[in-house]
Amino acid sequence: MLSHELIARYGVLVVFLNVLGSSIGLPLPAIPTLIAVGASITIATHALPSALSHFAMMLGAAVLGGVLGDLIWFQGGKRYGERTLQTVCKLSLSRETCVRKTERFFGRWGVRVLIVARFVPGLSLVAVPLCGAMAVRLRSFIAHDCTGVALWASAGLAVGGIFASQIDVIFVLVSHLGWQTLFVIGIALALYVLYRYCRRLMLAKALETARISAHELHALLANDPRPAVFDIRSAERRMLDPFVIPGAVIADERKLQEIVERYGANRALVIYCSCPGEVSAAWMAKRLRGAGVKLALPLTGGIDAWRLAGFEVDPVAAMDDDATSGEERGLVAQ
Repeated sequence: MLSHELIARYGVLVVFLNVLGSSIGLPLPAIPTLIAVGASITIATHALPSALSHFAMMLGAAVLGGVLGDLIWFQGGKRYGERTLQTVCKLSLSRETCVRKTERFFGRWGVRVLIVARFVPGLSLVAVPLCGAMAVRLRSFIAHDCTGVALWASAGLAVGGIFASQIDVIFVLVSHLGWQTLFVIGIALALYVLYRYCRRLMLAKALETARISAHELHALLANDPRPAVFDIRSAERRMLDPFVIPGAVIADERKLQEIVERYGANRALVIYCSCPGEVSAAWMAKRLRGAGVKLALPLTGGIDAWRLAGFEVDPVAAMDDDATSGEERGLVAQ
């Protein structure tokens, strides 16, 4: 079959370029490619030693492409830190959650998260530059990333090998239908990307109901009683940017009930995060309003907007010592 011949001739290059592009952030179907290649090798190769040799070549191409692509983001995270993380999240179709989930994974597992990152949608794209930003050693990064890419690529090739006969039926249909099949696949991919984009727009619209600017917050902080300001950035993000808005309390958006009990329903609450579009802060504000808080608002632009407005920030250590009591830290700290 033509598809098998093409894979036999150009398979290593296709796998390398596909995984490399996927690692860089291009919307390429890396796993379907690996599955197709694994099935083609099983169908076209009858001798076990030859099949194992072809699998090893494809696996090597996948690991090389994956690690080279990841090294670009790793160095970007190491050199530019938070700016690289923001750029990566804008490339992700799930940017509303990728930052928070990845930072929590990294906070728990460190560089070992790379071993499983490619099995979790959106995790690898953020975990790689986060490793660079958190000053993970290059040797450790390469070792863990190679392991993770190898496991992920092996799984794709193995699935193709196991279901080779079923996938061969698909190859037959492709050979008969030709460009029509590619056209249908292209439309399906375009519809999926459009769906995720529309979903993102709907989410952004739903969360834009009420926000507060840095200047408005600065004016409110001069009042009595002052609004409570919550910093819900992860511990890793505060390590990259160890400053807070004066008087802010480090909080965990998963502990809403404790926050409501502590501050009541009538106290004005302002939340800031480090997510694109302040999505995490907006979600927390919406849930607080749903829990009965009369005024809970995300800070537009977060601490970056506060700085750009010319207002002072406090070091995290000073905030821990002066701005919060031990009771508050035990109640809402991450």
